[in-house]
Amino acid sequence: MIRRVKYNEIDFAKYTKCLENSLQKNWYAQKEVLDQLSGNWHILVYGDYEAVMPVHLDRKLGVRFVNMPLFCQQLGIFSKEENPKINDQFQHFLNKKYLLFLYCFNQYNAFSAETGKRKNYIIPVSDYVILRRKKYFKGRKSTAKAAQHLHYKEIELNEQSLLFFKGNLKGLSKESDWLKLKNYLFFLSENSSLKLCGAYFNDILISLAVLVSDKEQFSLLSLVNDEDYKNENGASFVIDRILELYIHEKSFNFMGSNIRGIQVFFKSFGAELHEYAFLENKILKRFYS
Repeated sequence: MIRRVKYNEIDFAKYTKCLENSLQKNWYAQKEVLDQLSGNWHILVYGDYEAVMPVHLDRKLGVRFVNMPLFCQQLGIFSKEENPKINDQFQHFLNKKYLLFLYCFNQYNAFSAETGKRKNYIIPVSDYVILRRKKYFKGRKSTAKAAQHLHYKEIELNEQSLLFFKGNLKGLSKESDWLKLKNYLFFLSENSSLKLCGAYFNDILISLAVLVSDKEQFSLLSLVNDEDYKNENGASFVIDRILELYIHEKSFNFMGSNIRGIQVFFKSFGAELHEYAFLENKILKRFYS
């Protein structure tokens, strides 16, 4: 049976244990991360924390509804084993008890009935030489090779890197969203979970990969480029160098995109498709968009 547990009533020891022992381990479901990105969340629980599902709530124009926190790709159901019948119960509870805007499950969650699917791309731990030789697209090999005049450098989160990031970042129209992202970056840095990887042309930073780093994976939070230097192929260079340095020990999660050109870019490095289920209220989305 599914029950709702308010934030101040959550047994966080049991919640954390469920996450750590789960098949579906996920960075974003951790208490500290959700506290940072959401600030208004609780959980649905099956049994005695045998399965848990974090839920974030938004409020606009006085209406409260389920949504995904900004900068969070997947949440979903966490348990030792995948059980579509139990997952169905969570989904039914969510649909029945809440006004739903958007909820994204994780890539491991399966359901009895079909749901919408979104695309994500991941490179598993690999041998870089084999990855590049066998799985890179031919054009990506050539582009990365042509960019070897650039220099790679891992840098600190400071005023200079923030200025480059903000000045070249696309897609954030609200100053409040930028401030939330900035706070998230400092949160990651303070928790040793941030890696900033830059491509330099004649000592000028032209591309910056912003990565979330956990024990087993790098996740691409953002890849920003100075458009004045787009012909230098900094994006291809910096991703290729990250893979060369780290793919033997950590997988690389591109974090998906709905834009076909970006999807092709991800796939060109040999990334594998990992779809994840989502629920969406299209009427509500049109109203609040």
